[in-house]
Formats: sequence, structure tokens, C-alpha cells
Amino acid sequence: MFSKLIITFLLVFIFFYLINFVKIKREKKVFKAKKFTTFNKKNLNNWMNLTKKERYNLSKEESVTYLDKRRLLLDEIRKEYKKISKEKSDENINEK
Repeated sequence: MFSKLIITFLLVFIFFYLINFVKIKREKKVFKAKKFTTFNKKNLNNWMNLTKKERYNLSKEESVTYLDKRRLLLDEIRKEYKKISKEKSDENINEK
């Protein structure tokens, strides 16, 4: 009875260890793919050697970062516009 318990415990422990090992391997592949975030002549072959899914994920990440940068820039432009329009309205009020 006790030996069966120990064997099952060891099997469960080994099973979880293997799952973590596989996850670490997958993460390393993802980090490899992140090296080539820009497209140019130097890394064209490396880019083409990536799998279709890795290329898709990279392009998706690039588009997300582009949208974030664009959103921040638009927010800055809006704030600046509000500031300028407020200054102009204050000037108009002072002239009257």
C-alpha cells in the first residue's frame, strides 16, 4: 500500500516536471523568434526560416506596438490642441 502511494507520487512528480520542461522549451523558441523584430536584408533568411506561426506572431506584436505608439501620439496631439484652443479663447476673451 505504502509503495503504491510512493510510486504514484513519483509518477505525478515526474509528469509535472515534464510539463514544465516542455513549457520552458516552447518559451525559448518564442524568445528566439523575437530577435528578428524588424525586416531588412540582413535578417531576411532568418525571417524566412521562422515558422508561419512565428512570423504571424511577430507581425501581430509589431502591429500592436504600432497602434500603441499611434494612440499615444494622438493623445499628445489632442492635449496640445486643447491647450492651444484654450489659449486662443482666453486671448479672445481678454480682447473684448
